[in-house]
Amino acid sequence: MMSQSNQALTIASFYSFSRIDSLKKKQVELLILCNALRLRGTLLLAEEGVNGTISGRLNQVKALVAHLRSWHEMNDFEVKYSTSLDQNFNRMKVRVKNEIVTMGEPYIDATTSSGQYVDPKDWNQLISRDDVLVVDARNTYEVSMGRFNGATNPSLEKFRDFPSWAAELARDVDKSTTVAMYCTGGIRCEKATTYMRKIGFDEVYHLRGGILKYLEEISEGESLWEGECFVFDDRVGLMHGLIEGTYTLCYGCQQPISSTDRESPVYEEGVSCPNC
Repeated sequence: MMSQSNQALTIASFYSFSRIDSLKKKQVELLILCNALRLRGTLLLAEEGVNGTISGRLNQVKALVAHLRSWHEMNDFEVKYSTSLDQNFNRMKVRVKNEIVTMGEPYIDATTSSGQYVDPKDWNQLISRDDVLVVDARNTYEVSMGRFNGATNPSLEKFRDFPSWAAELARDVDKSTTVAMYCTGGIRCEKATTYMRKIGFDEVYHLRGGILKYLEEISEGESLWEGECFVFDDRVGLMHGLIEGTYTLCYGCQQPISSTDRESPVYEEGVSCPNC
């Protein structure tokens, strides 16, 4: 991690599925603004919306969020805030992409056809039902760090693999099955539940704000979450209360490394781990 100072930095994660125009113009303007605000992180722009994680002083972060909310075409969006004493991003990147989260499936309109939101306070009750299929929409290495007990792991190497897994599921189970999906911050579930509805599943739910919002709002004593939640920056994993966890990343294979992995005789710091 890159130390900034002993004053905590604010990290904000957010997304919005909105019909965005003038992408190249907005890319240039956003990069100028973010650099002026001394922010670091990544913003992705596409015709389908905005996806970002940024880090800086709280007032600077809020200024960028307010600017995005001022866009006339932007739908309202929720921001998940956490803090860190370290600067977890090397620089500020603003990129124009075909999708803000890559599924590679055409005609997926998450602005109108995604599943039903379930607030964190109601999530435990839903996933504890015997008639609900709980699905983790994240990649395999993320699931290895933590999950909701009993959730189905599609064993995705990348999110592009989700449609083929879902199509296979549709052949194996009744489409009247109630499905509850979750992911890190909610964005992948917006698309995943949209796709599930497209292929015929009628009753599809997803966790509002994702695992991060659940860990923020639900106390550890009431939680059904086990382990840590992988995040895509130098913090690697977060625990309840969005406190930084214990995992690191392997320099060799970029897989999460647990404290048990670091005790392995084949582990060599900065070189390799048991996953290599």
